[in-house]
Amino acid sequence: MTKTELLNKTARTEEERVLLSRVLDKLELTRQRNIPSHTCFLSPTQRVSAESLLNACGHPKHLFFGGYEGAERTICVFLPDWQEPEDWLADPDGPVRALRASFPAGSGLTHRDFLGAVLGLGLDREKTGDLLVGESGCDLLVLEDVAEFLLLHLDQAGRVRLKLAPLPLDQVEPPPVQVRQIRDTVATLRLDAVAASGFSLARGKAADLICAGRVQLNHRECVKPDRAVGQGDVISCRGLGKCVVKEVGGPSKKGRIMLLLERYV
Repeated sequence: MTKTELLNKTARTEEERVLLSRVLDKLELTRQRNIPSHTCFLSPTQRVSAESLLNACGHPKHLFFGGYEGAERTICVFLPDWQEPEDWLADPDGPVRALRASFPAGSGLTHRDFLGAVLGLGLDREKTGDLLVGESGCDLLVLEDVAEFLLLHLDQAGRVRLKLAPLPLDQVEPPPVQVRQIRDTVATLRLDAVAASGFSLARGKAADLICAGRVQLNHRECVKPDRAVGQGDVISCRGLGKCVVKEVGGPSKKGRIMLLLERYV
């Protein structure tokens, strides 16, 4: 299948087509020169798009890496025949770097403050991975080619002065993920019913948000309220956050379906 045919098959929008074209360029570089190559950082939605493309390509040797286990934003690394994933991961000179920005505790800095500070320096979002904000520091995952630039120029977030220093990847400290468990029953495993339960909404309101394009199912926009949802699915809603379907149980005494959801808070 040619590059054009692959893009015609997998890209749903012009923006997605541009993204997947760049992914294919990196794959072709590895195939032609027999060396590892990688994309810029991908969002979860972009990663799903890339995975769909790679499945259509016959699943070439690759891995997704964001600097630490469980990273949300990741690069896609293509590996040559002679290299295994564990060997690539063990290389201390990989393309992902970590920086720690220290600031006084209680400064109230947020993810938005750090993202604004980074973008305000003229960098594209694709150059940075996760921004892990804690009480008195923020660990930034970035591409190697912008690490030195940030060390020189990222000295403030919001109105707070920062002290920036390199950080070994094995010392990255993701803040603990806080979730709230929700046990509920639904009449059906439709997206609008499950989203209503997960985000404490009326079912009609959940359906309106879905139809308005504000809801994603497994990091893909879904505008069909009747889309089936199953165990392990991730539902996110712009402005309301994310929840995961942890368990789908049997019917209750009233014939409704029992659910265990985890909502990220």
